[in-house]
Amino acid sequence: MEQPFLMVVEDVFPGNKGWVVREVLATGRIERGRVSTGDEVELVGFGGGALARVAGIELFRQGIDEAEAGMNVALRLPGALAEELERGQVLATPGSIGARAAFIADMAVLPEKEGGAEVLAGQELDFYLRAAAVRGVVTLPHGLDALRPVHMATVTVRLERPVALEDGQHFPFRHRGRAAGSGTVTRLLD
Repeated sequence: MEQPFLMVVEDVFPGNKGWVVREVLATGRIERGRVSTGDEVELVGFGGGALARVAGIELFRQGIDEAEAGMNVALRLPGALAEELERGQVLATPGSIGARAAFIADMAVLPEKEGGAEVLAGQELDFYLRAAAVRGVVTLPHGLDALRPVHMATVTVRLERPVALEDGQHFPFRHRGRAAGSGTVTRLLD
């Protein structure tokens, strides 16, 4: 069975010039599955949820009928999405992935010499989930007041905005503007 389509939105451009935007181009890398002109896709993350039909697919400014995993393409979508569509969202087969603002993760902090710093309970960090950069608050396990460099813990993360998330998804995080560590989503929360 073929995997459902999923493409990370890395950039958004108006598809035509003029006063009215009739189409919008969403560019990015297809993570899995395939998409064809005419397929219906769902916008997931940051409050998205709109459904749209793919009006066209471009590869190196040439129109193609179908694209698959590993390809960097531009999908032509209806201009009505121009206000909703932004970097960090995903376009996917409808119902195949959901947006969440909370999850449990195994998180590891880098050594101090590589930028790792103590992460305190309730502290805000910057999480990078696919192309999305979102601030979130970390809740440490009971009895742990700080996650120190070179240590790992299972933590709960609550993000400012919902993003497309899946179990097993890897992510880096930053602390005070510096790379501080990485983690893996182990469970999605409502």
